Amino acid sequence: MKTYLLITISIFFLLSCSINTATLENSDNRAKTKLFINGKIYTVNEKQPWADAVLVDEKGVIKFVGSNDEAKKQATKDAEIIDLKGKMMMPGIHDVHAHPLEAMSPFAGTCVLDSEETDAENFIEILKECKDEQPASNWVLGSGHSVSTLLESERLPIDILDEAIPDKPAVIMEETSHSIWVNSKALALAKIDKYTPNPQGGVIVKDKKTGKPTGVLFDGAGDLIMDLAWLPTKEIKELNYQGLLEALKELNKNGITSVVEGRTYWKREFQDAWLRAEKENKLTVRAVLGLWAYPQEDDAKQIAKLKSLYRKDENSLVQISQVKVYSDGILINSTAAMLESYKTTLGEIPSKNGLNYFTEERLAKYIAELEPAGFDFHIHALGDRATTESLNAIEKSQKGKGRHRLTHLEVVNEKDFPRFKKLNVTADAQVAGDFTQPSHWKENEYLIGNRAINLVPIKSLHNAGARITLSSDWDVSTLNPFVGMQNALTRKPQNLPNLETVIKAYTINAAYVMRQEQKTGSIEIGKQADLIVLNQNIFEIPTDKISKTNVLMTFLVGERISSFIE
Repeated sequence: MKTYLLITISIFFLLSCSINTATLENSDNRAKTKLFINGKIYTVNEKQPWADAVLVDEKGVIKFVGSNDEAKKQATKDAEIIDLKGKMMMPGIHDVHAHPLEAMSPFAGTCVLDSEETDAENFIEILKECKDEQPASNWVLGSGHSVSTLLESERLPIDILDEAIPDKPAVIMEETSHSIWVNSKALALAKIDKYTPNPQGGVIVKDKKTGKPTGVLFDGAGDLIMDLAWLPTKEIKELNYQGLLEALKELNKNGITSVVEGRTYWKREFQDAWLRAEKENKLTVRAVLGLWAYPQEDDAKQIAKLKSLYRKDENSLVQISQVKVYSDGILINSTAAMLESYKTTLGEIPSKNGLNYFTEERLAKYIAELEPAGFDFHIHALGDRATTESLNAIEKSQKGKGRHRLTHLEVVNEKDFPRFKKLNVTADAQVAGDFTQPSHWKENEYLIGNRAINLVPIKSLHNAGARITLSSDWDVSTLNPFVGMQNALTRKPQNLPNLETVIKAYTINAAYVMRQEQKTGSIEIGKQADLIVLNQNIFEIPTDKISKTNVLMTFLVGERISSFIE
């Protein structure tokens, strides 16, 4: 009902404002010069922050930014005039940490569990109903539960899942994606038993009495099974591709014209879906893929493989030029790497200071090998020890050519604040999710005490001179960037100072991270016209209304790729 209402409202608005909504399939429309007039155009160009009009040539390049009268003088006679009727335009949003393919692939699972459910036994009937709906595989996949619900169950989680799904291998990802719940069939296929040691970056939770795996695997241990379930077949790859196409629509509807896939599993051949979308002229964003660094792989072989997948083509929308590395796990599972010990830990986490997917020394080795090959590193660092170690690794190994960044940054040692600027490391944060807001900080006090205050310290990092980017981590959090913008301004005491700073985090700063700040990220002459039109001027409304902003139209290289009228 909500979708139909929004479409109806937007149709009325677009008609009343006389905004041209000719479809991309109209080749005449694509070839024309476009003249946007009567707008409140925020450029993100400090030398010319605001304009009334933008002129875009037939190749999608911005030729003029300024007044209506001057723009009209420079426009060709056959230019398509788009009257913005006072609506706000800004550069397209860059989301530099999202998981579009995983979020929308039909293969990702048909069993959807409730994170609020506190009794794992109540999942049995749901799992029985959904187990035969999984497409393209004999595996059963799903997600959604809280790992605490499994750890607190009277029976072993594996026994509960075996009762629900006894005849097929099953793997259910918890709500954070940092642990999985598996049955006996899945463990057998992965050759995991009571004698199997914990893999690098992961924990196989075992029963204290019998040593039997309980069916809960944290972090890297779960990846071993997920890779088996996702082994690429023609059918699975087709589902992934169709899911990516649906994800592109969601990105564009939210005003996102550039995205970094935050975890390109090359063993699952995720990269092929992106390349196919471009080949078939269905790609509607600029994309940089972050190749996943598997913690259990042989270093020499993996580094060689990553180098072989590198792709940097200025004429392509797809670049394969980042490496995604996890330094640690997550705070709420007590697997984030911490300088001081946890007050308590979950499951059978062997260390009181969290875990490492990649140690400082190993990360330094990868940076030393791969930065000269053109790769930038996108490093998951959630705990303060992970942040320190990641910065140490960059400092040891970088040659000054990398545009590396740390993402999440929930707990950061104040001594590390100035190191971001010193090392030219971008601080990438996600603040759209409720769990990152100050009202939820106390929920982590039982794990880390008063260190739970000031989580995701974007104000402190900004004040220390760090380049800030804001991203979604979709579908862990909402894709809507305007929720993130609002939260970034309101999450006191760790808020950014003003809307200009927040918008930079979603545009020009993020374009720098993607190595495309000369092409996009601001509205300037010579740049390509990645533009969005909003239903309200976010500079003229109360801050607590920013999250209600809708994107009316999205343009990539001057072509309309999304609007409320299909």
